[in-house]
Amino acid sequence: MADAVKSQTQTRPDGADGAQPRSVRVVLLALMIAMMLAMLDNMIVGTAMPTIVGDLGGLQHLSWVVTAYTLATAASTPLWGKLGDMYGRKGAFMTSIVIFLVGSALSGMAQNMGQLIGFRAVQGLGAGGLMVGVMAIIGDLIPPRERGKYQGMMAGVMALAMIGGPLVGGTITDNWGWRWAFYINLPLGAVALVAVSAVLHLPRKRAQARVDYLGAGLLTLGISSIVLVTTWGGTEYAWTSARIMELTAIGVAALVGFLFWQTRAAEPILPLHIFRSRNFSLMSVIGFVTGFVMFGAVLFLPLYQQAVQGASATNSGLLLLPMLGSMLVVSMIAGRVTTSSGRYKVFPVVGSVLMIAGLYLLSRMDTETTRLTSGLYMAVLGAGMGCLMQITMLVAQNSVEMKDMGVASSSTTLFRTLGSSFGVAIMGALFNNRVQHVMAQKAGALGSKMTEQSAQLDAKSLQKLPAVAREAYQHAVSAGTHSAFLLGAVVAIVALAAAVFVKEVPLKGAAPDAAQSPEGASGAAQALEGITEVV
Repeated sequence: MADAVKSQTQTRPDGADGAQPRSVRVVLLALMIAMMLAMLDNMIVGTAMPTIVGDLGGLQHLSWVVTAYTLATAASTPLWGKLGDMYGRKGAFMTSIVIFLVGSALSGMAQNMGQLIGFRAVQGLGAGGLMVGVMAIIGDLIPPRERGKYQGMMAGVMALAMIGGPLVGGTITDNWGWRWAFYINLPLGAVALVAVSAVLHLPRKRAQARVDYLGAGLLTLGISSIVLVTTWGGTEYAWTSARIMELTAIGVAALVGFLFWQTRAAEPILPLHIFRSRNFSLMSVIGFVTGFVMFGAVLFLPLYQQAVQGASATNSGLLLLPMLGSMLVVSMIAGRVTTSSGRYKVFPVVGSVLMIAGLYLLSRMDTETTRLTSGLYMAVLGAGMGCLMQITMLVAQNSVEMKDMGVASSSTTLFRTLGSSFGVAIMGALFNNRVQHVMAQKAGALGSKMTEQSAQLDAKSLQKLPAVAREAYQHAVSAGTHSAFLLGAVVAIVALAAAVFVKEVPLKGAAPDAAQSPEGASGAAQALEGITEVV
C-alpha cells in the first residue's frame, strides 16, 4: 500500500497529466478553509457588534472585543511558526485549529462583555497559528517554482472573506442571532481538522532544545505594546499622553531586549540569521507596506462611498469588488507566469508602481467623483496588490532553508499584520484630524460638535443631519480620504525602493518542462513525500 501511494510522488504537484493527486486537493481544501476562518472572523464579528453590545452591554469596552483578538493573534504568530519548525507543522497547525474552535465556542456562550473579551483572546491565540500554518505547510509540500499556481486560490479566499464577511455577518445576526457569528466557525473548523488529520502526513520532529520562553515573552510584550499604541493613539488617548508614551517606551525596550536575547538563545523564536538574506529582508519591508496600504484602503473606501457617494452600508463589502476582483485576477496571472518562467522580480516592481498610482488616483477623489471612476481607481490599486500579496510570501520562503520555513512564514505574516496596525492608526489619525478641521471650517461650532467624539458618522446619523451639515461632512470626508490615500502613496514608494533591490534568485523546485526528467520527478517527489507518506 505504501509503495502504491508513494508512486504518486513521481509526478509534479498537479500531476504530470495535469490532474492533482486527490490527497493534495483534500489538504489544499482544508488549508483554504482554515485560512478563511482566520480572515473571515473579524469581518463577521464587526457586523454583529451593535447587536452584541445591545445584548451584553459594556459599550465602554467595545473596542477590546477586536483589540483582544488582534493582540493575541499578532503576539502568538511568531511562536506558532517556531513551534512548527521545532516539533512538526501538522501538530502545531491542528492545535491552533482546536484552540481557535474552543475560543469560538466560548465566545458564542459569553454572558457578559468581560467574558467575551477573554474568550476572543483565546480565539486570537488560535488564529495566530492558522495563517502561519497554512503558509508553512504549503511551503513544505510544494516547491516555490510550482507554488505560484496556487496563489489564485489564496487570493480568492482573501477576496471572498473581505466581500462576504459583512454580508454573512449581517445575515447570520439578523436570522440566527449574534452567537452564531462565532458558532459558524465550528462546522468549518471541524471539516478542516478532520481532513488535515486524515490526509496530511508530514515527518515528525522533536527538537532537543527547549522553547525560548524568554524570547517569546519579550516579543509578546513588545508587539502587544506597539499594537496598543497604534490602536489607542488618537482615539482612547492623545498621542502625547503619558499612557501612550509609557506603552511606546515598554514596546521599544522589550523589542531591544528581544533582539539582544535572540543572539544568545539556543533555539531563538526569530533567528536573526534569516535577515541576512537580502531578499527576505526586502520582502519583510514590502509586506509591511502592503499591509499598511491594504487595510487602510479597506477601512476608508467604504466610508467614502457611503458618506460621499450615498452607497448602502449593508452592501459595504461589495463596494470593494473592483479592488478585490482585480487583485484576484492579477494574483492568478502572476502565479502562473512565475510557475512557467521562474521569474518574479518584475511583479514586486510593477506591483509597487501600480499601488502608488492607484493610491494617488484615489487621493484625487472628491464629492463629484462617480462610482465608475472610483471603481477604476480601485482596480488599479487592486492590480498592484495582486502583484505583491502572495509573491512576498513566495520569495521570503524561497530565501530560507526548509528548517526555517515556519519562522519565515510567521515573520512575513507578522510584518504584514504590524503594517496593517500602523496603517489603520496613522491613516486614521490623519483622516480624523482632516475631517474635524474641514467640519470646523465649513460648519463652525456645529461641525466641531458633530465630530468631537468621532470623525466617522454612520449612515443613520448622516441622514439625520441638516442639509448644510451633511454637505459639509461630505466635503470633510473627501478631504480626509485625500490626505489618507496621499500618505499611503508616499509610504508605497518605500515598497518600490525595496522591490528595485530584489535579487532574482532561482526558485527551488523543478520547472514544468523538466518534470519528466529524473531530476524534475525527484524534486516534485520530495515536495509531496510528506503528504503521501503512509505511516
